[in-house]
Amino acid sequence: AFGRNYFKRASAPDVEDIELANERAVVLAEVASLKKLAADYLHPEVGVTSTDGAAFGRIFFNRASAPDMEDDEFADERAEVLAEAAALKQLAVDYLHPEVGVTSTDGAAFGRIFFNRASAPDMEDDEFADERAEVLAEAAALKKLAVDYMHPEVGVTSVDGAAFGRNYFNSASAPDTEDD
Repeated sequence: AFGRNYFKRASAPDVEDIELANERAVVLAEVASLKKLAADYLHPEVGVTSTDGAAFGRIFFNRASAPDMEDDEFADERAEVLAEAAALKQLAVDYLHPEVGVTSTDGAAFGRIFFNRASAPDMEDDEFADERAEVLAEAAALKKLAVDYMHPEVGVTSVDGAAFGRNYFNSASAPDTEDD
């Protein structure tokens, strides 16, 4: 049995030194933390979780030097404001995530079919139907682009087995770059 050492051949890429490898690891760690911050910023509905057993807090309201409790009318007003804030938050989440759609849990919710009634307008021509289908297809493509833009953490997936890429900057024929 015999073999060829891939790493010591003449055309093998240069091996980076330890200093560069450590700096690369630091940069990748910073990028990962920035990605986490971006995802936290774009998704406030997720909330904050802690897995640290040493993280603890003190109840501010039950201590001996705590201020007096507020009146009932202020508590009711606070509850109304918090309910309005929760409704506004839900509207903001609905606006930022159109891909979720609308759901209904009310069993009494029903609708009437608009197009089958006797007074419904006539059906449209085939050319208008084709144009409408084209417009809707373009709108679906634009929606997909908007979702891709608003959610960079999803990444790019490929279903084509023949799709491949080559790193131009690391190829042997790439122009040399100046190191700072």
